[in-house]
Amino acid sequence: MEVTAERFRALARSSPWRWSTLRFVSWRRPDGGRFDDGVRAWLQRPDRLRVEDLDGDLIQVVREEHPRSVGVLTLGRSKRTLRRTLLLPSEVTPEIGTDGLVRARPSDWEVDYDDPMFQSYTWVALLDPVELADGDDDGPATTLEDLRTVVHHGREAWEATVRATSSYTPRCSCCALLLSEESERRLTDEGGPTLRSREPDFVFSDAHRVRFDVQTGVCVHVEQLGGDRDGWCEDVMIEAVGEPMGEELFTQPRRSRFQLGR
Repeated sequence: MEVTAERFRALARSSPWRWSTLRFVSWRRPDGGRFDDGVRAWLQRPDRLRVEDLDGDLIQVVREEHPRSVGVLTLGRSKRTLRRTLLLPSEVTPEIGTDGLVRARPSDWEVDYDDPMFQSYTWVALLDPVELADGDDDGPATTLEDLRTVVHHGREAWEATVRATSSYTPRCSCCALLLSEESERRLTDEGGPTLRSREPDFVFSDAHRVRFDVQTGVCVHVEQLGGDRDGWCEDVMIEAVGEPMGEELFTQPRRSRFQLGR
């Protein structure tokens, strides 16, 4: 399937419906030089996550509770907050094009799209990169250039040179996939603290190199191009999609009495 701007954005919306379990390795290159040591993760949607270092030592097990709910403030003379139970993506049907990719999906106010988090919302945004598709005013969140099909760690991926528009709305402004003037403006509006407040002369990147895994819709690579953080990137290697995952993977080991006494 040929990659186009419309399909690239549609793939960015599609992750919640393209896989249920994922095993992958994630690295960061935080200084434009060497990658960090990386972690391996097992994720079972909607609520299970196991993270190990690459030597096999356990870092974290996450077990979330569903369904989750949000508070909705009612308008009128007697204002009050009501709790609304969120649906899971598996319980709703998005608008899907003839190519099998999502053209529109139900509102975040109705559906809980967030996967279990490790360290920051960047992790969640990589797994479901919808912020790179749609902006907050029904316009595109990004401009796209140099669209092409590439191979990323042995898997088919779509790549583009991506720039944030004024509509770009990251899932979390302090953990934006596209660190940019636009994400900084959002963070300023939310009260910061901003990068510019710490580094007044900081130069943001000119653009980002972004890759989506075609099978899953996961953002497997996002790299800053130009600016003071040229070469900084997040990189994901997908090892397995849809493999069975037993409950024992997501069970926190019990500490022995010898460990407890240390």
